[in-house]
Amino acid sequence: KLGYYEEAGLTAEGSKGGDTYTIALGTNKNHVAVGHIATMLVPCTNDVDLTFVGGAHIGCKSIYVLADSNYNTTADLKGTQVAVPNGIGASDYNITALLLDADGINPQTDVTLMQVSTDACVAAMENGEIAAVVSGDMWAWDMWKSGQLKWLRSITWDEDFQDEPCCVTVLNKDFIKENPLMAKYITKAVYEAQAWMGKNVEEATQIQIDAGLLTGDLDKLVECMKTYQWGTVDNAFTERALQEITEDYIRLGLLTTMKDADKVMEKIWWPQYDGEIVVE
Repeated sequence: KLGYYEEAGLTAEGSKGGDTYTIALGTNKNHVAVGHIATMLVPCTNDVDLTFVGGAHIGCKSIYVLADSNYNTTADLKGTQVAVPNGIGASDYNITALLLDADGINPQTDVTLMQVSTDACVAAMENGEIAAVVSGDMWAWDMWKSGQLKWLRSITWDEDFQDEPCCVTVLNKDFIKENPLMAKYITKAVYEAQAWMGKNVEEATQIQIDAGLLTGDLDKLVECMKTYQWGTVDNAFTERALQEITEDYIRLGLLTTMKDADKVMEKIWWPQYDGEIVVE
């Protein structure tokens, strides 16, 4: 849409659908995606054929509770059940583990993490079946703004999570090996698009609405999209954060097949472009 692929002499098609982006990338059905570190780090170390080539953005998920509940800190969640909607071992679970661990809460023993469908979480909190849910801020936005929900811990707003991206740009490894120059220009084009989005949030949001990628009120979506800090995440920022995240995953037992963080970094981090990005 923005012409960055075309400027690089590339022709791009949208996702062919049917699979998760992890499976589509790993099988070389799709070549590039932007997605959660928390979704793809473990599969990458388990020999799924993908690798992280650049950073994307900061934030997008938080731990939410009912606004009128007695849960005011993560310590208050000890002994309770917390929903991780996309399942044990998936991104919600891994992000929750990091958020709780940052406050000295053991995610394996101090709370019970359980899968509950996102659309059932508010009712489950109201019924006392769960205390909290970790979910995307877009899902919670209206309920947070209206005072129905409050967040306890967030990779979007908490200062100690502003030094790491939640999402990265990813390419299929075989594709990089077979098309090294193309991989470089794809990564550059994605970085340029992200930088443009950071400077043109409303227009970028409208493009996504028109493409059916986002739904809802434009003003709300723009407000939410601004929290992602598009265009601020470079390779150095991403590499340092990935090293720290990897060490946390190993320590917390989220990553079990590899125990050497440096070896993990060799497997998951393969930056393809580190030049200047200039966007008018």
